[in-house]
Amino acid sequence: VTLLFALFYNFRKNKKINTQLHIKNKENELLLKEIHHRVKNNLQTISSLLSLQSESISDKSAFDAIQESKNRVTSMALLHQKLYQGKNLAAIEMRDYFETIGKAIIDSFGEKAENVSLEIDMSEIELDVDTAVPIGLITNELITNSIKHAFPNKRKGQIIITLTQEKNGLLKLNITDDGQATTNESVAPKEKGFGTLLIQLLTTQLGGKLEKSTQAGTSTIIQFPQQEKSVA
Repeated sequence: VTLLFALFYNFRKNKKINTQLHIKNKENELLLKEIHHRVKNNLQTISSLLSLQSESISDKSAFDAIQESKNRVTSMALLHQKLYQGKNLAAIEMRDYFETIGKAIIDSFGEKAENVSLEIDMSEIELDVDTAVPIGLITNELITNSIKHAFPNKRKGQIIITLTQEKNGLLKLNITDDGQATTNESVAPKEKGFGTLLIQLLTTQLGGKLEKSTQAGTSTIIQFPQQEKSVA
């Protein structure tokens, strides 16, 4: 009888502890969702302020710089939106994310990019937040460069994004357009515009390697190691 009582007591105690842990985990999940939601809202506010500021700018170079900054902020805001809407709060599915930010960037150029289409040619891959943020920013810069330089005069064209797991364990991001090549270099460009510097810095942050080819259009490949994803 004493043994049965002890077993019953331990069962009730463990059940209570498990219930408390479940409640605590749900509370932490809701808190993290709220954090991502607030970050997204704050980034959208910054994006709106940049839009308002651009309305009073007549200089084209300054206007373009503001628009590009707005797109960078938008790419981060969309990532946090995907996180709080998804099931995994520590990782993001990149195929869907690429489709979302690609469409947002193309739409931001209006008529200039009306004949540019986007193709995401990859399987679903989840990346941790610390990797997804720089990849999102790099993708933003490369799509922007393609629209600005590869498709002049509303030229029709396509931008293709792939992200694959290689046999060597590295991830490979490939962003290609079929437009007018912007340089004859087969490696990373030497020009030091802000976008180029940002891509190089973010590639270094990822521990990656960047290559560029202009054989047919422009293709930029970045290979980088995959980080361990946290468990949400």
